[in-house]
Amino acid sequence: MAEKEVELAEGQGGSNKKLLLIALGGAVVLSAVIVAVLVMTGVLGGKGGDAAAEEGKGGAQQVAEAKKKSRAPLLYQPVEPPFVVSFSTDSDVRFMQIKLQVADRDPAVIERVKNNLPAIRNSLILLFSSQKPEALMTREGKEKLRKAALEEVRKVLREQTGEGTLENLFFTSFVMQ
Repeated sequence: MAEKEVELAEGQGGSNKKLLLIALGGAVVLSAVIVAVLVMTGVLGGKGGDAAAEEGKGGAQQVAEAKKKSRAPLLYQPVEPPFVVSFSTDSDVRFMQIKLQVADRDPAVIERVKNNLPAIRNSLILLFSSQKPEALMTREGKEKLRKAALEEVRKVLREQTGEGTLENLFFTSFVMQ
């Protein structure tokens, strides 16, 4: 009987060792997976995900500025006076009047817009007067024009200041007669 107990104890000891090795191996694999995820998300200094994109744009300082900027309230700047353009006589619509505001979270961007208003107005008048009234009758047409106007303002800012950032542009009035 004593021999059976010794054999049983030795058999359980081997089984316990195997379970311990399996558990230890699982813990090592789990740890490796956790470290890999942390590196890929940038928590452990890796360049994965958004951290790599921001690193390519200029580093930790720009990441901090972007976070600060995203929490800042949106600043609106009206572009005055309203834009009035006329269309050719072959259309039922003869005139279009647009009031708009630019918006950004950085006061420096708003200042750049103010300082370059004549060039911005010139480009927008050329853009607005080149439109077909029929295309502007739909919401999609107006949205397409709004996006084109935003890109036009960004283009002028890039040409005049070297900085072409502007978060958004909004039509505050849109009248066609």
